[in-house]
Amino acid sequence: MTCLETIQSYALRSIGIGERLLPREGYDLCQQFTLIGSGLIWNIYFGVFALLFGFFLANALALAKASRSRWLRKPAEWFIFVFRGSPLFIQFFLAYETLVLLPKAGIPVFGMTIETAWTTKAWAGALLVLFLNTAAYSAEIFYGALKAIPKGDLEAADAYGITGWQRFRRIEWPTMLRLGWPAYTNEAIFLFHATTLVFFSGFPAFQQRGDALYYANYFADKTFNPFIPYPIVGLYFVVLTLTLIWAFGAMNRRLNRHLPSNLRPRIRLRPQLVR
Repeated sequence: MTCLETIQSYALRSIGIGERLLPREGYDLCQQFTLIGSGLIWNIYFGVFALLFGFFLANALALAKASRSRWLRKPAEWFIFVFRGSPLFIQFFLAYETLVLLPKAGIPVFGMTIETAWTTKAWAGALLVLFLNTAAYSAEIFYGALKAIPKGDLEAADAYGITGWQRFRRIEWPTMLRLGWPAYTNEAIFLFHATTLVFFSGFPAFQQRGDALYYANYFADKTFNPFIPYPIVGLYFVVLTLTLIWAFGAMNRRLNRHLPSNLRPRIRLRPQLVR
């Protein structure tokens, strides 16, 4: 099988498109790069959707933790503490064991049966754990940024009569994002790295459809040489990390575009006509 045929057969195998069986001989570089790259699709899926949904929950938790109401503040504080205080690996394991205990026939609610079998799949159960975990860490970041907003900005808003929702939307929320974005970029990178724990924690890879580290482990077991597949995983994640840094850096420049240090000076040609 040529390298092009290998790519056509295994490039999308992790999502059920292509060959049903893994290669049992050869194990050349093309096979390893292709299958590990195929598994990276799952890492990107977990990271993108957990980050997307977790961003909105993190904002809500940060506001709840900063609230004066005890009924909003205490649940937010305990949620953040539990998910930040326990290892992610244990969260995966406990979540899977809990979801397995749900009735296989479904849960009856108001005469209707809600299916529960799909929750034990990695695409749903593991995504839920990553979503809650990153929301907790991000909420603490945004809470710190919310508390670090300069008082002068808030006093200026009061002086202009900007209060309530308008003040939050136009002053507090943009400033919170601007101050917390560098730390949030690190959280995004850590989240994508943490996706490699999904299929090693408790969620099984059905039909051997796993992530990048799952296939790297497969090749390491078959060839007894971990010094080829694992560096390939590292290379893929370095490229992924560089992409994240570029994307979040562009967003950071967008958030700080009004600052004088980020304004590009215009080049003006001023010829000296008189000496």
